[in-house]
Amino acid sequence: MASNITTLTFLKYKNWRTKIWAFGMMQFAHTYLAKESGIQFYKLMGSGKGRGFDLFPDWSTYALLIVWKDEKCAIDFFERSELFQKYKNHSSERWTIFMKNILARGSWSQRNPFQIHSDLDTSNELLCIITRATIRWNKLFSFWKYVPTSEKPLLNNDGLIYTKGIGEIPVIQMATFSIWKNMEALKKFAYQSEAHKVAIQKTRELDWYSEEMFCRFQPYQSLGTWEGKNPLSNLNQ
Repeated sequence: MASNITTLTFLKYKNWRTKIWAFGMMQFAHTYLAKESGIQFYKLMGSGKGRGFDLFPDWSTYALLIVWKDEKCAIDFFERSELFQKYKNHSSERWTIFMKNILARGSWSQRNPFQIHSDLDTSNELLCIITRATIRWNKLFSFWKYVPTSEKPLLNNDGLIYTKGIGEIPVIQMATFSIWKNMEALKKFAYQSEAHKVAIQKTRELDWYSEEMFCRFQPYQSLGTWEGKNPLSNLNQ
């Protein structure tokens, strides 16, 4: 039975001084993370202005994705690590979602770091989705031309709790994180949305990506706030 867990932390910065610091930590945080025990995989990511893929960066928001050996290592990091203390001192808001993997297809940096869990809570219907891709250089124009159309179904979607575009390298290496109320809401978006179905078809026909991954998680703990509230506060009750 898998014991590793995944955390995704969003960090918000208010002014240009802290935004510049956050941008620098995209490079300097590697030194601190290399010293942390229990980390099996991590990604430092920026974000886009929009809800999904976006060409324009959001300089106020960054994300830290980590796969941990177990939950204890994760808790130790958030409570005691020098790096996270620095993040707390500079950021105006922080939100961390603890997740167990349900499904992981594809690869990320030539590997699949997510172990499927069998000890899931059957009463918890919430789903977190990460889709990420490295876009081929010669496919950038056709990909970005279709993005606004493919993301229209996300607007005013009752089944969608939260979504944000994140990524390692702007324009080229992109990802979307989303939280859905349940599987029914996710399937409605994936299979009943014509724009999304066409996007999947174009991905196959036009071979947009040199690497891609689709991951499904069950969130089980939510710490901190985002835009003044905890979006998954019910998990902690």
